Amino acid sequence: MSRPAALPYAAAVAGDALIDFALAGKHVFVMGVGSGIGRSCVRAFAATGAQVSCFDIDAAAVTESVDAIGEQGRALVGDARSLDEVRAAVDAATETFGPLEVAVDVIGETRWGRTTELDDHAWDESFDLVLRHFFNLARVAGRDMAGRGRGSLVAISSVSGLRSAPLHGAYGAAKAGLMSLVRTLAMELGGSGVRVNAVAPGAVLTPRVETMMSEDRRAASAAGIPLGRMAVPDDIARAVVFLASDLASYITGQTLVVDGGATAQFPLSLRA
Repeated sequence: MSRPAALPYAAAVAGDALIDFALAGKHVFVMGVGSGIGRSCVRAFAATGAQVSCFDIDAAAVTESVDAIGEQGRALVGDARSLDEVRAAVDAATETFGPLEVAVDVIGETRWGRTTELDDHAWDESFDLVLRHFFNLARVAGRDMAGRGRGSLVAISSVSGLRSAPLHGAYGAAKAGLMSLVRTLAMELGGSGVRVNAVAPGAVLTPRVETMMSEDRRAASAAGIPLGRMAVPDDIARAVVFLASDLASYITGQTLVVDGGATAQFPLSLRA
């Protein structure tokens, strides 16, 4: 008996039972939608039938993301490092689509250099660009969800917070802190029906990474990954949608690693 065709994002088929993400018509708020993983998350949630509020500091970029999903989207511009601007964006989003059911934070940027040579500004900026905005999102969206007794928060972390982070030590330290914050929020908000999780990508071929890496370096990176390729943004977006959805209704306080097996490798050579 032939199996039905796969249904990307919106549903998965197991035998004769249809397992739905149950996100149709729900309000999803995504921070950091300018390109790459954020833009893929917007498309992925829209494909489930969700209404997606898109928040970014770049007005042109957020408009492009919303244009791709039409009436299902709302464009919001602001700086997620500001609690007041996050609160204003959530209030505006709620006026359009109603209370948030899901809030996703994709923002994150690294500052490169040897850790011992970083100045105070680079260190502090790294934590602002990785951690502060999720703290703000939790204080606004997380508190509101807890008051209504349901909701899901998802953060984008990184394997750099699980392993070493050579030449981007501040970023790795901040991502480790982000995963700790996810676990803490999961404990504090769980009794109110709110789930909090993270996705930790490995090497992802985003537009920014493509401009930074030569073809040879991309090939070398792919060769070191058990699945033989770098991730694309849609790989990460699918994991985010899963954690946000009712399919993950009993999952909280977790970090889902999506790295093609890179961090699972045995440290010694297995060749004769």
